[in-house]
Amino acid sequence: MHISKLSLVNYRNFRNTKLVFNKGINTIIGENGSGKTNIFRALRLLLDENMRRSAVRLEQGDFCRALGEWRGHWIIISIEFDEISADESVQSLFLHGTADVSGASIERATYNLIFRPKAEIRAALSRTEDGDHDALDGIRQAITIADYEPVITGRSSADFNDDAVYKALVGDFETAVPSRELENPILGARVPAGFSIFQEICFTYIQALRDVVAEFHNNRTNPLLTLLKSKSGAIDPAALVPITTMVRELNASIESLQDVRTLQSDIADTIRGTAGETYSPAALSIKSDLSNDADKLFQSLKLYVGEADDGHEGGINDLSLGGANLIFLTLKLLEFKYQQTKQSFANFLIIEEPEAHIHTHIQKTLFDKLNFANTQIIYSTHSTQISEVSNVRNMNILGRRSPVCEAYQPSTGLTDGQINVTQRYLDAVRSNLLFAKSVILIEGDAEEILIPILVKKVLGISLDELGISLINIRSTGFQNVAVLFHDDRIRKRCAVVTDLDTAIIDTTPNVRDSDEIKKLKAKCLASQQSGIRRKSALETFAQGNSWIGLTFAHHTFEVDFIAAGNAAKVVSVLGEVYADAATIVGARTQLESQDVTQYGRRALTIAENKGKGWFALLLSRMIDYRTTIPDYILDAIFFAKPLLTDRVWVNILSYRVEKIVQNQQLTAAEINAYKETIDDFSYGLIDFVQLRNETLAAFPSDVINPIMDRF
Repeated sequence: MHISKLSLVNYRNFRNTKLVFNKGINTIIGENGSGKTNIFRALRLLLDENMRRSAVRLEQGDFCRALGEWRGHWIIISIEFDEISADESVQSLFLHGTADVSGASIERATYNLIFRPKAEIRAALSRTEDGDHDALDGIRQAITIADYEPVITGRSSADFNDDAVYKALVGDFETAVPSRELENPILGARVPAGFSIFQEICFTYIQALRDVVAEFHNNRTNPLLTLLKSKSGAIDPAALVPITTMVRELNASIESLQDVRTLQSDIADTIRGTAGETYSPAALSIKSDLSNDADKLFQSLKLYVGEADDGHEGGINDLSLGGANLIFLTLKLLEFKYQQTKQSFANFLIIEEPEAHIHTHIQKTLFDKLNFANTQIIYSTHSTQISEVSNVRNMNILGRRSPVCEAYQPSTGLTDGQINVTQRYLDAVRSNLLFAKSVILIEGDAEEILIPILVKKVLGISLDELGISLINIRSTGFQNVAVLFHDDRIRKRCAVVTDLDTAIIDTTPNVRDSDEIKKLKAKCLASQQSGIRRKSALETFAQGNSWIGLTFAHHTFEVDFIAAGNAAKVVSVLGEVYADAATIVGARTQLESQDVTQYGRRALTIAENKGKGWFALLLSRMIDYRTTIPDYILDAIFFAKPLLTDRVWVNILSYRVEKIVQNQQLTAAEINAYKETIDDFSYGLIDFVQLRNETLAAFPSDVINPIMDRF
């Protein structure tokens, strides 16, 4: 038996989402603040005995903030189990003792926590007329959290992620159409008070490893004590007799020490001398209190570990953060192993962000090696190392779509072949593809080197600050990676940047062409035809998919970089490309011409002879705030990040002013006037259109103007 689905409705930062799980190891991937801890808390509310009381103590803060007005709404947490054993006792567990288990067995079951208004509130809401907003709002405004009740149900047939189902249960507050049914049968049957799933499953939760040393010092959370207590209860009392005898003898020996007896006598004499015989204690003695109780004896045991090869063993306090975390995680896993011996119906191991302070190789090895029989394991992580070795079929990726978070399953709807290709790519390429807010896919070394530098030098902010990950797919093929971004899979923007390879010369055959020209024309024509096919294939692939944006260099990056007005940048590196002065002069003339045949051939010659990556490294040193970013690259950036906040614009323009001041392009008065414009925009005194107009007036030839014109 395993968890196959978790549905969350109106719970914390999840408005309406579902996570899909499989047998074995599952991974929940997400950046900080994306809701990983909330997902585990939802699971624990229903399956962790330590959270039993919390399930009836949901608060106003547990409602999703995206609701606005939470009163009247429901929180629904639903777990679906699959592959339920046909064993009669297991069947009884999920039929809650309310049905005849002699009939057809069930293979799938649900277990739901519903947090809803009490019956009298639901009844009052149901009596309002359709469309009567005032009556409905009046009842809702009087609701408090004390008017809510938790209900645990099973055998539900409802798809709680369906908005129509939710409205049938709760009503539609936007149109003021209440639900007329107080106990809708699709909720399933209430779980009887005597029913307890906690006693029938093995559920272990390992929290995020944040302050492990503090956990070891806490008797309630120390995993070593938990393990020792489990062992102390199993000790044969007869085996303890020699130990307890020695403890009693040791206590007596300590008490009989002359210094102890002298101190006892001195205390008695002093108190009699101070308070007198009448008010002094009738008896006073100093006794050794070493316990001979098995539990307490075991609690005195401490773990000592040596990290180095020098033979030294130290306590937990002496370990590195990574070492302490690894020990803590190991003990919790051993605790789970011990619990497995209970022969439970199902075993669940939940591990939250195990990567903290643990070396990357250990992270990957841990994930690869950890595999308990008949156990479903669910990790959460924001480690790229763990993500790389995760099975894409068993992934849930969390994404923030302000103000809520969603869960995506990247393999939904893909064929086995597509999944295998994607899996191999994720195994081989270390990237943050799965964590990105948005993605730009490229396939060249030049783009990988220069696009981040162009953005940083021209805009003064990084791609990371924009939340964009630049991914070089190399020879993987755009479709094999971009297929992940889809309504059914990862709902994040993905821009694809590639070349059309349009010929830079007239490829029409001419009888007077030399053999060299014939080869060049054939090569350019073949590249152009390949570019046309590439464009057609990508457009067909992306058709109807709003998450994928296609942008094309008309020729190639090197040629389009010059065409954008950056010939001087290429000219400035000619001295590092050629040694011959005449060749440098000729190359400069070609690069500064307005003829694509000339500057294009020279740029491609340099790139092909020296290597595109090497050429890009040379150019990277020449990029500055006056460089023009080619339009097709801007198209990709602003598809991936269609909106820039006011704060980002303030940072971009403040950076440019700083650079302009350094280059003394304006007077102090002009600079101060423009800084005031930025301040006015920052404080909301002028809008973006006014800011754009003022920027154009202040810097009419600045490369920022065509960028601002896009907004």
